[in-house]
Amino acid sequence: MAVSRKPIPKSQVELSQETITPYLNNGKAPVPANKRRENQRTRKNDDVKDFSVGLQDIDSAIIYYFQNVIKPSVQQNGTRIPVPFIYGSPERWASIQKDGYYRDKDGKMQAPLIMFKRDSVEKNRSLGNKMDANNPIHYGVFEKKYSNKNIYDAFGILTNRIPVREFYGVIIPDYVNLVYSCTIFTEYVEQMNKIVESINFASDSYWGDPERFKFRAAIDNYTTTTELVEGNDRIVKTTFQIKMAGYVVSDSINTSVANPRKYFSKAAVSFKLETVGSTEILNAASRSPLNQAPTRFYDTALTVAQGGTAGMTPQQIAFVGTVSTALADAISDPIATFTNKTVLTPPTGFSALQQSDFQVYINGVVIPVSNRTVTLPQVGTDITVTFNNLGFTLDSTDQILIVGKFN
Repeated sequence: MAVSRKPIPKSQVELSQETITPYLNNGKAPVPANKRRENQRTRKNDDVKDFSVGLQDIDSAIIYYFQNVIKPSVQQNGTRIPVPFIYGSPERWASIQKDGYYRDKDGKMQAPLIMFKRDSVEKNRSLGNKMDANNPIHYGVFEKKYSNKNIYDAFGILTNRIPVREFYGVIIPDYVNLVYSCTIFTEYVEQMNKIVESINFASDSYWGDPERFKFRAAIDNYTTTTELVEGNDRIVKTTFQIKMAGYVVSDSINTSVANPRKYFSKAAVSFKLETVGSTEILNAASRSPLNQAPTRFYDTALTVAQGGTAGMTPQQIAFVGTVSTALADAISDPIATFTNKTVLTPPTGFSALQQSDFQVYINGVVIPVSNRTVTLPQVGTDITVTFNNLGFTLDSTDQILIVGKFN
């Protein structure tokens, strides 16, 4: 006879290769998973906002950190004055470039003041790669705790009910490096020193709102100059750059089409290994009309003496609902031994257990009944399985699993 190959547990690479969909027999490529009708989910009546992180969020992180964490201030005439922190719009920045300082709407020079603007955005290719931006297959998943499909129910806990879980997919972000130019204006060098010291202390940390997003900031150098303009007050100016390591999750149309967005967990249906004596037993037990029996025959047992319609006895219910699994404790080719395991004795009305009532696996591969024999009736306190015509030799490294009605 031909020698069969010994079953070996598959590696992660082999499992991954099995997920690759081959071309169809007609030579046409299969429909991509993200375009199949069964994978399309509606967002109708959905109150969960699409997750996105934009450049404005990074700008807001800097503003939040200056206004709520660093809180720059100066001492003037015995009073502590908070230093305003504003974004340098094109009009404001042009005014600074022309005059060397910023004036308010009345033409008055503003000091102290901190102004910043974004200079450049550079993609960081050392982190993350979606391979194809129009079809990003790498995405993260987060779970919505409770929804209409996943309602918290204390009774469901008692009945061991596992609800359908609701998930949302978010594409892997684009990692970027951003550079911001900042300028500090004060009237005195002493005031400038305090502001620079506080900003320098906050460098090389994560800036942003703890309730939203944080990004790593780095400041390398500061350049300070003192300007004396005839007819105007003296002004001290310090310029520096903030280098932000950020990420962007766009909400543009290409990500909307490619992103899995929303899906649900699979509803689990468990089929157990059942054994019945004959079809006549179940047919007779199930003939009880609903208006005669207060409960279903397979939920409990009601005897005629109790005033109900006859159904399955508690022993029969326990026997049908028992399914056990066990790994072999000892392997000596061609016998596998399961120590201290006892085959159940069928209750009255059920036939004796047969070989087909047990399933045996070697390294995850099911072994046909013709190639193995479970010792029935059981001899001693152990369950033994004898194999034949496997085509290979069993050894202690093999995993042999038995499924059936035993304790």
